[in-house]
Amino acid sequence: MTRSVPSWGTKIAFGESVTVGDHDVVPAALVVFGFGGGGGSSTAHQGAAPEGEGSGGGGGGWVLPLGAYVAGPDGPRFQPNPVALIVASVPLVTVAGWALARILTAARSRHPSVA
Repeated sequence: MTRSVPSWGTKIAFGESVTVGDHDVVPAALVVFGFGGGGGSSTAHQGAAPEGEGSGGGGGGWVLPLGAYVAGPDGPRFQPNPVALIVASVPLVTVAGWALARILTAARSRHPSVA
């Protein structure tokens, strides 16, 4: 199973090439997935049946469609997905805003006259 995971990611990330009008289009995406496993233990008391406990596992993932490679006269060109760019930029903008607020707070505490 683990040997086939890289090909799953490639197929999911880039999909199958399709022809739209006169152009070949290959979709591209960011794909993240993972799997987990479990285990268990048992104890045996003298003269009693063994007792045990165990746990399971699972997996999950997500896909962010980034855009597509579109064939043209100058070779393939990447066409981004604007919605994905907005979704991907939210964490960056959030961290930048938080950092700017911290910088301004630090500047005000050092120089109370700074507005």
